[in-house]
Amino acid sequence: MVYLDSASTSLYKPTQVTTAITEAVNSYGNPGRGAHKHALAAAKCIFQGRKTVASFFGASPQQVVFTSSATESLNIAILGLLKPTDHVITTVLEHNSVLRPLYYLESLGLGISYALTDFTKYLKSNTKAVVITAASNVTGQVTDLQQVSAFCKANGLLLIVDAAQAAGLVPLDMKNIDVLCFTGHKSLFGPQGIGGLVTKVEIPPLKYGGTGFDSFSKTQPDKLPDSLEAGTLNTPGIAGLSAGINYARTHGAKKAFDLAEWFHKQICRVSNIKIYSNLELPIVAINIGDFDSGDVEFFLSHEFGISVRGGFHCAPLLHETMGTKKQGIVRFSFSQFNTENDVLAAVQAVKLIAARC
Repeated sequence: MVYLDSASTSLYKPTQVTTAITEAVNSYGNPGRGAHKHALAAAKCIFQGRKTVASFFGASPQQVVFTSSATESLNIAILGLLKPTDHVITTVLEHNSVLRPLYYLESLGLGISYALTDFTKYLKSNTKAVVITAASNVTGQVTDLQQVSAFCKANGLLLIVDAAQAAGLVPLDMKNIDVLCFTGHKSLFGPQGIGGLVTKVEIPPLKYGGTGFDSFSKTQPDKLPDSLEAGTLNTPGIAGLSAGINYARTHGAKKAFDLAEWFHKQICRVSNIKIYSNLELPIVAINIGDFDSGDVEFFLSHEFGISVRGGFHCAPLLHETMGTKKQGIVRFSFSQFNTENDVLAAVQAVKLIAARC
């Protein structure tokens, strides 16, 4: 099998990740819920995880909040910081993890503007924030966050960033961001079910419950990270995430970019191919003739043993903008665990499918 769907989730994990998860599952207790060695081992793991995430994104450990996913993080940030009387600026590149919380608030009165390049013309007296992806999960287009941050600072706006697709592939620094939401299972090589947010602003809690201390208080703690971490944390996930981040930091992503560039160069020569990517991430998004993207995904999987992603990638506004609402897009996404043979197999398969047009 050739796996080229790493933008969805990293299938192959470094051995350090599986080792860290196994140790956590078999040895760690409930963090903050006891003073015995197993509970303390879990608490130490989580503290180290905060330090690892903070160092990776240029933050301090107390600004790191662990969640189940980028989706949960975005819901915490959007629903916690925005009110129905506010106005926000976002883009057509966004994933439904951004759009659906915004749509919910829009049903209560929130104003939303969808910018392309010039954000200034969308500015209103009640604009509260810019909510934006760091990189498109469909085409790999990378956002100029430095430029967006300058706009936000000049106009007193919050900058909330969806870093699910970009984290581990492009540099991200909290000096330009107010709230960064990430997931662990893509290019950070962690397991599914672990993510987080890094925040420089206080956010009201989305959920309430135990934190392991001050049990007689009727209110949730009001300081980060405890205010946003009700319930038992996913210690094995945090252990795996820490190991994955350390691997990503040490090894980088150059090989993934090189393989994507080589694949892109080869299929550019194939007739009946339309390419939507500019290689800002190791993603190559294409269509083959008039074939439905789901059919192409099926052909690749069942005839050639190649796993990719077809369809709409939870990004409806981008497909409407690009004119692919009917056909969808086929996304090839590479990681440093792919090989040159994977690229050769994918190129050959694309050529054979294109010849059917």
